[in-house]
Amino acid sequence: MKKVCIAERMVIVFSWAAGLLLVSSVLLIIGYLVWNGHESITLSLLFGEASPLGALLLKERVFDGLFPALAGTVVLVTLSIAWAIPVGIATGIYLAEYAGVFSRTALNLVFDILSGMPSIVVGLFGFSLTVFLHRHYSDAIKPCILVSSLALSFLVLPYIIRTTQTALEGIPRETRLTALALGATRLQNIALVLLPRSFSGIMSGVILAIGRCAEDTAVIMLTGAVASAGLPRSLLSPYEALPFYIYYISSQYSDPDELSRGYGAAIILVLLCALLFLLALGIRKGVSHVAFRRP
Repeated sequence: MKKVCIAERMVIVFSWAAGLLLVSSVLLIIGYLVWNGHESITLSLLFGEASPLGALLLKERVFDGLFPALAGTVVLVTLSIAWAIPVGIATGIYLAEYAGVFSRTALNLVFDILSGMPSIVVGLFGFSLTVFLHRHYSDAIKPCILVSSLALSFLVLPYIIRTTQTALEGIPRETRLTALALGATRLQNIALVLLPRSFSGIMSGVILAIGRCAEDTAVIMLTGAVASAGLPRSLLSPYEALPFYIYYISSQYSDPDELSRGYGAAIILVLLCALLFLLALGIRKGVSHVAFRRP
């Protein structure tokens, strides 16, 4: 008993130490960004010489600010998640509810390989696909925000598929059989019982996908992001994005003020990710409350 107690205490101490190390590392990184970039966080960093209201109403073009990169990042993340969610949830439902043993094993292997694939490989695939379509189908198809969003959705699919599959498979057997015993069809059971019960877990995958889409640089570098494209005019136009701006400015800055703008852009990207996470958490909490509310 004494040895068991010592082992349990060691596990507790190790867990607390690991948690504190993780939290302190995150705070250290954020503190470093704030220390180096807080002076550059001004309206001119976002809008340059344009007026904020005119830029937001799209009446003035921003030439020396991060507003186009911020807008491009929001559009890119929104499109990527919009492509990935239907396919990811549908695939997760198939794996959890319909797939046989062989199909489940084979597809799980494929998605495990996909989840470990470097983003630069996905970016090269998107770039190669763009070149192929440009040469053989239409000259209008070039590296653009549509290609980038499709490539990113392909990159984050495993997160949504896995969380959907795990959330559905974790529902108790009694809950699974109740609606079926009352005469509901299999599709009704999935749509009205299983999906609402697993919504919280599914949203966890969506939150992970949002973070991956917002921070990835390798894919967008090869599929459409440029330094001075302005606001995206259409799905087939190039665009600006905060991750690419941070990479570009940190590798080619010419003075300390320019580097400080890179730190400021990193702070804005962190705040944008936090805002998107909070929005996703709010949606998860609201939908879960409605799903489990008693009449």
